[in-house]
Amino acid sequence: MIQKSIKKIVSFAGVGLHSGSNVNVRILPAAEETGILFVRTDVPGAPAIEAVASNVVATNYATSLGINGTVVGTVEHILAAFRGLGIDNAVVELDGPELPALDGSAELLVRMIEGVGTVELDAPRKYLVIKEPIKVTDGDKHLLLLPGTGKSLEIYYSIDFTHPILSKQTYRCRLSSDLFKEEIASARTFGFLRDVEMLRANGLAKGGSLSNAVVIGDTEVLNEGGLRYPDEFVRHKVLDLIGDMSLLGAPVAGYLIANRSGHALNVKLVEKILGSPTSWEYIDLLSDDDMVGVRYNFEQKVVTL
Repeated sequence: MIQKSIKKIVSFAGVGLHSGSNVNVRILPAAEETGILFVRTDVPGAPAIEAVASNVVATNYATSLGINGTVVGTVEHILAAFRGLGIDNAVVELDGPELPALDGSAELLVRMIEGVGTVELDAPRKYLVIKEPIKVTDGDKHLLLLPGTGKSLEIYYSIDFTHPILSKQTYRCRLSSDLFKEEIASARTFGFLRDVEMLRANGLAKGGSLSNAVVIGDTEVLNEGGLRYPDEFVRHKVLDLIGDMSLLGAPVAGYLIANRSGHALNVKLVEKILGSPTSWEYIDLLSDDDMVGVRYNFEQKVVTL
């Protein structure tokens, strides 16, 4: 229930999935109420970009933040790692336009952060507790956020790409640090081989490879060793969703039903939440009493959907 940061500096380097740029990164400890800041050390004045919805500048195949023309791309994995490990405050310095893809998941980030440890700060953590349903749609894609049955975010996610390798997958979880580390963090980003030329023609996936993404061919996964989980695809979508939802600036207590969502719709939900202040409230220290009056049972949720 207390805000946290990391104990020591974390350093790493790698290639950006979309830009193909080689980028060096340092994650620094930060004081309470700092939030998550990205600092472009290669840009004059080293501008700082706060990880909030109002700074989102692009959501095509990744979430990018920017301010005054300075952009930091593919922030969702590191933001998911911070939220998954309960880190509220950190400064991320990088000398390029995009966070390194590493292995395409958040697993290496989790290992590095756990390697230096976390520290509690002198301020309570605020939770965003959902009181009324909030929904966003885009054709047959939707996100429905409902009052929850506990003190964390419960997620029910379904995808369906109508592909021989990637048909319908569903995943349900109640988010906690242990669950994030054990079931979500190592799920890798993925894409279809048939889309590679199109992506690169549009200036994307320049750094993509079998070492930082799961590549799906016509009838098989091309990566040696195959998948880490039978449902790795939907688990990675959950990872992305956790990262995008962290742009609210506080962990959410609620029940989130997602169907075929992506970064654009994730951010649209964040914006709608922030624009619907009567549908939620901030609570510093959650207790069972705080949740009274905002409980839905599963049957009610399905009917609402």
